[in-house]
Amino acid sequence: MPTASTSTLLPPGVSGAAFAAALDALRKALGTQAVLNAPDALAPYLDPFAPGDPTRFSPSAVVLPASVDDIRAVLNVANSARLPLWTVSTGRNFAYGGAAPRINGSVVLDLKRMNRVLEVNDTLGYALVEPGVSYFDLYEALRARGSRLWLDPPAAGWGSVVGNTLERGFGTTPYGDHAAQQCGMEVVLANGDVVRTGMGAMTNGTSWQAFKPGYGPSYDTLFMQSNFGVVTKLGIWLMPRPAGYRFGHFKFRRDTDLRAIVDTLRPLKLDDTIQSQGVIEHALRWAAGVSPRRRWYDGTGPMPEAAIDAMTHTLDIGRWNLRFGLYGPEALVEARLQVIRQAFSAIPDARLDATPYRSSDAEPEGGGDRSQIGIPSMAAFQMLNWRGGNGAHIDFSPVCPTTGADATTQYELIRATAQASGFDYYGGFTVAGRHMHHIFAAIFDKDDTAQSHAAHDLIESLIVKTGQAGYGQYRTHLAFMDLAASQYDFNGHALMRLSDTIKAALDPQGILSPGKQGILPRRYRS
Repeated sequence: MPTASTSTLLPPGVSGAAFAAALDALRKALGTQAVLNAPDALAPYLDPFAPGDPTRFSPSAVVLPASVDDIRAVLNVANSARLPLWTVSTGRNFAYGGAAPRINGSVVLDLKRMNRVLEVNDTLGYALVEPGVSYFDLYEALRARGSRLWLDPPAAGWGSVVGNTLERGFGTTPYGDHAAQQCGMEVVLANGDVVRTGMGAMTNGTSWQAFKPGYGPSYDTLFMQSNFGVVTKLGIWLMPRPAGYRFGHFKFRRDTDLRAIVDTLRPLKLDDTIQSQGVIEHALRWAAGVSPRRRWYDGTGPMPEAAIDAMTHTLDIGRWNLRFGLYGPEALVEARLQVIRQAFSAIPDARLDATPYRSSDAEPEGGGDRSQIGIPSMAAFQMLNWRGGNGAHIDFSPVCPTTGADATTQYELIRATAQASGFDYYGGFTVAGRHMHHIFAAIFDKDDTAQSHAAHDLIESLIVKTGQAGYGQYRTHLAFMDLAASQYDFNGHALMRLSDTIKAALDPQGILSPGKQGILPRRYRS
């Protein structure tokens, strides 16, 4: 973990005396233990995977509210002192900045103490949670009550359900689009006003987590990837446990098969033959989950083609690998599988491994398959061992239309740029239907300064190059939020002007997460 500076860091535009007075006011409101500003206490709030200087995005203090009233008290102090707050649910959004603030010297508003599962409704299939609830927490809560509901975990199960949903995270089951499964929020605005969206706007409402819109305008998505309020409660729809399931793994021999894979998969996703998210993984991404790179190649620069061929042969995987899940009664699952098998038979040398049909009460032994039946894990962190040393990664996340031509264009551009910078192509696509998330990870040894800076420069270059080709990011690391936002340039960046207008109206002092997704109050722009 990086070590915080021993010098006193102040929020921008706040004097030392004003900052000390603000901290005293926060301690009085929340208690001494809920306000942190000692260097060792701040160290966990630096970016653990920083591509470059880890102190570039440093907090001046941390506050840990335990209730909505605590948050309102913090906002009162912050408005009076013009104190910038950086809100995190648990701060485990690694590869995108962790708990570090976008504006150096901000006070981190850490909501991890607000960690209650407030409701699980087995009849209607939803949960209502606070920001500090992780996927592990919700999973254990479902097990404890003997629930017949599955959650959909992201790659790392220790993250916040609220935080991941607000960042539009995704998983692998049929409920893998987390933002699409969200229903109903409670939000504290910058002025301390508490709002409930949708049917929650009724004091005695019965359908808060059942009907998204409510009456009149709908505001839930306004608070996703934004700095317009602090979300304190969130409803999430959960998947009813099916009768059973079966997993499929197609292996494709050639790099050039990607176009046909995507074009074959798209109609199967659009007509719901394949119910889960389709995950298309390159061989290197698959291999990084089970082995270190040195097992296959110990030289410098990107892995040669011959080494990749030898690796795929030994691991018995494809250059591209498609994973998917099928759910329901056995006869229906088998019928779906036959349609899928027939569709992919048109791709030469495609091989399918399919697990036996299992009751939903039976769990797979391990690995990524467990996430496809709602069991969170930390298996994704195995990738940190790929390059050796003190492993870290930073993610590049462009959205891709679900066409073979677009997938091939993105893959070839990213692979060539990465290899020119000395990085392997570690990546793949998660196919939701009409769009895919293309995730490429620049994996590096964070103790190697040259690798760290090269990873930074690579991601910066990729954002520009893909932007020029018409592909935007769905989220990005702190260091590139402004650059990613600048790619959305229609009509002289009209979308950002709209965000600025909303920000000024809801948060005139600019205290909530300044700089998030490039939305920067005017007083910080210099």
